[in-house]
Amino acid sequence: MVNEYKIGAGGVSSGARDPDLSVVVPIYNEEDNIALLHEAIVGALDPSGRDFEILFVDDGSRDASIARASEIAARDPRLAIVQFQRNYGQTAAMRAGIAFARGRYIVTMDGDLQNDPADIPMMLAKLDEGFDLVVGWRVNRQDKFLSRKVPSKLANWLIGKVTGLPIRDNGCSLKVYRAEVIQNVPLYSDMHRFIPAMTIPVGARIAEVGVHHRARQFGESKYGLSRIFKVLLDLLVIKALLFFARRPLSSFTKLGALLALLAPVSALAIGADAAGSQVVAMTVSGLLATLAVFLFLCGPIATLAFRPANADGTMHDFERDLTREDGRDHERDVA
Repeated sequence: MVNEYKIGAGGVSSGARDPDLSVVVPIYNEEDNIALLHEAIVGALDPSGRDFEILFVDDGSRDASIARASEIAARDPRLAIVQFQRNYGQTAAMRAGIAFARGRYIVTMDGDLQNDPADIPMMLAKLDEGFDLVVGWRVNRQDKFLSRKVPSKLANWLIGKVTGLPIRDNGCSLKVYRAEVIQNVPLYSDMHRFIPAMTIPVGARIAEVGVHHRARQFGESKYGLSRIFKVLLDLLVIKALLFFARRPLSSFTKLGALLALLAPVSALAIGADAAGSQVVAMTVSGLLATLAVFLFLCGPIATLAFRPANADGTMHDFERDLTREDGRDHERDVA
């Protein structure tokens, strides 16, 4: 259950004029970072002249995060708070913030001050070049080598191989989206790590740029090596989704045809094995035939659900659509 807290005249109140930009920040036990984070976001966006709102999504914090955010929201109507009754995880918090966001553009970032809000104007400028999603790449990452950097490099390599989208840093929460794109991407489990891949079915154009990354000053990291197993499980789901999303009619038809062929073959094989197995043979054959019909029917439905991005029914060449700023240049810029 999500409770919406509207403090002041701005935030997510339906009576206010919609802002140009929404900054969504999941928060979990970040009481010492709240004020500094708000100050950094405002300091980065005020000079741009854009109308913006900030949404702090509290993911069931047990410290004073809500109290401190509420004090700031009482002074700044651009800050709104969305609160979970208990901890649901970063993906759920991000999804809630994106759902409440009213801006044409949406920024997501972590609440631990490791992402630098000063990078947001640069990323927005990149988005204005015609992209739908700009992904941050933590060039000089300030994390522990063995427990954070090494697993992250392996995960990014694996995600790129499985999805075909060679993003250097899928785990960086600092991203900028067009609202109509990200609000149509289904997010669940721990899928926030796979947002670039999840935009493939909608034909999003993606850019990756180097961003600053700072060492955590307050609080504790919420992640450990246990997340590797979650990443692997979610990666299997992503692969299945992308497999069917690229050419749904063809994929379901091929699987249905395979099961349709297996139905009579299995009936003959089981029926000829031993006396009295006719019931088993017909049951197995019937189940396979039923599943085949189900898959045949799923094909047209999935085709309507996953509308192809191109008029000719093909998906984008995402190697072509993905652009990067030269890593060496950005390493000098953000050092």
